[in-house]
Amino acid sequence: MRNAKWLLLSALFCGSAAAAPIKIGFLSTFSGPGAALGVDQYDGFMLAVDQDGGRLGGIEVDVVKGDDEMKPDKGVQIARQFVMRDNVDIVTGIVFSNVMMAVHRPITSENTFLVGSNAGPSPIAGADCSPYFFSTSWNNDQLHEAAGELMNTMGIKRVYLLAPNYQAGKDALEGFKRTYKGAIVDETLSQINQADYSVEISTVMAEAPDAIYTFYPGGMGVNFTKQYQQAGLMEKIPMVSTSSIDGTTLPALKNSALGAITSSPYAPDLDNTANKEFVQAYRDKYGREPSLYAAQSYDAARLIASALRKTGGDMTNKEKFRAALKAADFKSVRGYFAFNTNQFPISSFYRVDVVKDAEGQVALSNKGMIFEKSEDAYAASCPMKQG
Repeated sequence: MRNAKWLLLSALFCGSAAAAPIKIGFLSTFSGPGAALGVDQYDGFMLAVDQDGGRLGGIEVDVVKGDDEMKPDKGVQIARQFVMRDNVDIVTGIVFSNVMMAVHRPITSENTFLVGSNAGPSPIAGADCSPYFFSTSWNNDQLHEAAGELMNTMGIKRVYLLAPNYQAGKDALEGFKRTYKGAIVDETLSQINQADYSVEISTVMAEAPDAIYTFYPGGMGVNFTKQYQQAGLMEKIPMVSTSSIDGTTLPALKNSALGAITSSPYAPDLDNTANKEFVQAYRDKYGREPSLYAAQSYDAARLIASALRKTGGDMTNKEKFRAALKAADFKSVRGYFAFNTNQFPISSFYRVDVVKDAEGQVALSNKGMIFEKSEDAYAASCPMKQG
């Protein structure tokens, strides 16, 4: 009788354990100048969770949220808590590359899956790639390679480059130079989270290039763009940018951004079914347009959902779950989407302009494809092979 009772209790306990939700650590920037990016990232992810009734791929999930404050050491602290204390199965999010560079190894070295949905620093796309890291965004360089090609098609012969002085800023300049065929007049790496760009703008005026190229994400982009417009330069020296003007910064910029040209992996008016459904659902839930941060994070949730569905939520077989992620069996809001050997996406990039829409509102509008099925430059350096 005692044995029978023990077996019943064991069965009940095991059944309860088997039904436990998949635990996901969401690490992003929720305070400071980059907070709007993290909020959009989180909202995009949670939209997919809510659409599935608190599940992903039919499997119940528990999402634990952490604010890295855009500080690498804070990010490492939270990542270790996620992995060691909270026993998460997956970590996702991460806006800024300095944080990603700090947390990548502490997470992946513990054989915990990390699904990044924005930051894509070049070292982890190449020699430091990991079988436990997947990205639904891009390698940093890809963003700027597309911008370089866009400027080629625009006939820009002389350009001045501006970016913040951290990993993503350095990747920005490197990626742009890889494809741009004109002359680089000069370049400036500004202090990260700088508020006053009067020195940079004065230098641009003195150099008089055909155009400038900027990468100033978050609040940096708002400050620079407003000051550039106030200086009367937007029409005189065109501003082409990546991540300086996007869905998170446009509400603060409004008319100040009119006339700006951007290179982007995403626009809210991309013409595919998955995106149309996502945009409408995002508008209905949050009352605003989705940014690329929201779109990439929504894709991350749907990627995870596809893998959980394939594996029935079984996270014990790491290779099986990794194979399910690599299959990328979901419809991306960006259109075509597949993983390269380094588990970064092969996908498209677009020219996206700041215009007035049919209702007279300032909006981002897709003006055509720059690259179709773009592959990053670092996959060949990654020791992982296709399979």
